[in-house]
Amino acid sequence: MNFNFDFVNRRKWWYALSLLVIIPGLIAMALHLAQHRSILNFGIDFTGGNIIQVQFHQPVTSGQVRDVLDGLNLGKSSIQESGSNQFLIRTTELNEEQTNQVISTLQSKLGQLDLKRNEKVGGTIGRELTIRGVEAMVIAWILMIIYITIRFEFLSGLAAILALVHDVLVTIGFFALFRWEVDSTFIAAILTIIGYSINDTIVIFDRIRENLRLRKKETIEEVVNRSINQTLTRSINTVLTVIFALLALILLGGETTRTFALAMLIGTISGCYSSIFTASPLWIDFRHLSRERHRQAAAVQTSTKARTRKATSH
Repeated sequence: MNFNFDFVNRRKWWYALSLLVIIPGLIAMALHLAQHRSILNFGIDFTGGNIIQVQFHQPVTSGQVRDVLDGLNLGKSSIQESGSNQFLIRTTELNEEQTNQVISTLQSKLGQLDLKRNEKVGGTIGRELTIRGVEAMVIAWILMIIYITIRFEFLSGLAAILALVHDVLVTIGFFALFRWEVDSTFIAAILTIIGYSINDTIVIFDRIRENLRLRKKETIEEVVNRSINQTLTRSINTVLTVIFALLALILLGGETTRTFALAMLIGTISGCYSSIFTASPLWIDFRHLSRERHRQAAAVQTSTKARTRKATSH
């Protein structure tokens, strides 16, 4: 299918749309930070809580355990099957009375059980690990810039990384805006989004490089428009395939994978959008700015030489 959409000349509209999505998320993060000293609604993986390990005397499924916890307003708890009819339940911090209520309710609704473990624990993802995760992401972005600079040019790498920052901000912004709880799978989703988005962007940049060689008489805008349109079918097919799988995971995957799937869904859509509407237009603007700066520098140099020659002749 051949498309002929004008993406580039409307780039200011795309920038405005991105800001319209990102700014409310940044405001929500700032408000959440002021109220709760954190930019997101962190779950028990970050904040800590109770670990309860139980062994049932009869066959019980994790879904049945989830239903009981939902009735106790503990639906966000992590449930891990650790053996035959044995479950490791990670909840928010509970006092002794609340813990006894959980055990008694499980026993009354699901049958006889043995309590194997009940203890309070800290967050599995602490401040230090979170900071190191951010540092690793920044290092990855720097390495990506180096790789893209070697393969294409520095301005392409800079545009691609800004598109990745766009995707991360959009995803985090949605979670901050709607106060969705964040668990350990959210970090995995963010890293996966970065990999998906940069791949789509590089495909478009690769086509731009090919068209720059083949169509030297066309303007940069025309070449970029042509390149995006040529890869549009591939971008649409890829993103729809991923979206269908993620929707199935959200609807049928249960609570354990819902945060991951939801973050991936937002990031995948944002990644497809930024590859088409953000990365390439930014590259054009960076290229124009670079050429304008070089022209100004050349003009200044020419003017300086002219004044020098004039002063010398006098």
